[in-house]
Amino acid sequence: MGHYETLLKAIAANPKQKISSIPLLTEMEKRKLLTEWNGTDTWFPNKKCIHELFEEQVDINPHAIAVIDREMRYSYLELNKRANKLAYFLQQKGVGPNVFVGICMDRTFDMIVGLLGILKAGGSYVPLDPDYPKERLAYIINDTKMNFLVTGQRNTDKHGVINRKTNADQLAYVIYTSGSTGQPKGVMIQHKQAVAMISWAKNVFSDEELAGVLASTSICFDLSIFEIFVPLCRGKKVILAENALYLAELPNAQEVTLINTVPTAIAELLKVEGIPRSVKVVNLAGEALDEKLVQQIYQKEWIEKVNNLYGPSETTTYSTYALIPRDPELKVHIGKPIANTQIYILDSEHQIVPIGVPGEIFIGGAGLSQGYLNQPELTAEKFIAHPFRSHQGEKLYKTGDLARFLSDGNIEYLGRQDYQVKIRGYRIETKEVEVVLKQHSAVKESVVMVKEGPDGNKRLIAFLTGKQPVPTIKEIRSYLLEKLPGFMVPSSFILLDSFPLTLNGKIDRKALLQMSQEMAEEEAGLILPRDWVELKMALKWEELLGVKSVGVNDNFFYLGGDS
Repeated sequence: MGHYETLLKAIAANPKQKISSIPLLTEMEKRKLLTEWNGTDTWFPNKKCIHELFEEQVDINPHAIAVIDREMRYSYLELNKRANKLAYFLQQKGVGPNVFVGICMDRTFDMIVGLLGILKAGGSYVPLDPDYPKERLAYIINDTKMNFLVTGQRNTDKHGVINRKTNADQLAYVIYTSGSTGQPKGVMIQHKQAVAMISWAKNVFSDEELAGVLASTSICFDLSIFEIFVPLCRGKKVILAENALYLAELPNAQEVTLINTVPTAIAELLKVEGIPRSVKVVNLAGEALDEKLVQQIYQKEWIEKVNNLYGPSETTTYSTYALIPRDPELKVHIGKPIANTQIYILDSEHQIVPIGVPGEIFIGGAGLSQGYLNQPELTAEKFIAHPFRSHQGEKLYKTGDLARFLSDGNIEYLGRQDYQVKIRGYRIETKEVEVVLKQHSAVKESVVMVKEGPDGNKRLIAFLTGKQPVPTIKEIRSYLLEKLPGFMVPSSFILLDSFPLTLNGKIDRKALLQMSQEMAEEEAGLILPRDWVELKMALKWEELLGVKSVGVNDNFFYLGGDS
């Protein structure tokens, strides 16, 4: 009734205004959505840099263990000394504030030294995955115009005084995410933005919970910021692993108290009974969280908390947070904004929608990125002027995520309004895959979509129309592997003569997904199982992956499987 009264009053006051601009919210509802639920302003050391928070812990307890790398243990003092040496060396070579330094290293103690050394030198680190295609690595190197690359720990006894010119407004790192133009985009994060997230985490998680944090995420992804820097800025241990699925194999697995990963990975750990009894907290992010999975985790009686976290790279790792209780009847949501973060759910006219009404998530606050490196137009499109705060220059990030406020102030995530997807925690713009596919000389049109298999896991499917001579699936897959990271290469390819169209002439995506054929045969043709062992394996793969006609030459990962 209040919305109706507000609507009538607005029409009477200005009958010539656009319908889309007529307000619906009552003053009480507007105050709740703008002020009460976004009243998250909290003091944090916004003049500090990431490495300065780490150095405070070095002074407090220098002999505490900072990093565990399999059997090796390294103290805060040793880590600091090694990072200082690297920082001095880098400064002597010309690294300083806002100078981009690539880091391409295996997941060892030296990688942590590299990150801190670059930050201490005043540089901005740019993570490079050695498994990425050369063309993608070359693009990132050229885009940042980097002249420095850390690939290993240099043995040097040179000591010197580090020039302390870094301040919190300078860039700490640039992380590249999938982009719809066919090339990745570099998200620029300043020290103060990372410190805001770190400070929130230090206030939310206890000493016992952060005692041993599993660091299993590639530094090319922003979950790594939490895993590495939160414990190091709290005086706790970082426990390195190649990935989360190797947890049970770690010699120090029983020291892990907190796992920070994606739902897909934790589901696999549950299957193999790979969660040690020392784990108290499970943080899940990067994918929509299923209620059943939460309750499966809580069946491990030693796990005390399951947290659902949400946030894009553009707002520094996490923007909302929810502790999901053990109640199996409770619907999973993404919680409320973290400290110094504001969440607005707006319509297409950038007006606030009423409680319970779906809209797009816009995020503001201390964690908001500067934008995309060398892409001012895209930055202007995605980072809009803040319509509700008068402070000069404040922005909101347009996420493309759909959600609605619940009556208690929690936020229910509803999905995407574009073609960005999350698969096993990886953020993928399907448009980027489509653009790269169409760059192949034999591909005429391409559509890349997501299909959920019987196991609940999502997989990419590429639909193609070809030119003469028609390309083979093997040829297309090999081409993509030279251009894109493996997680962006579709598991299925379907070659068509033409795409089905809707009545208005657009590609009918629903019709594509309903097509019964899910796999195209390889160039050599399908070779059926030749004995009982091969038949049992093929049937198991078909059941697990939800595909048909598995042949003896098929690749488990190309069919959509993962480790």
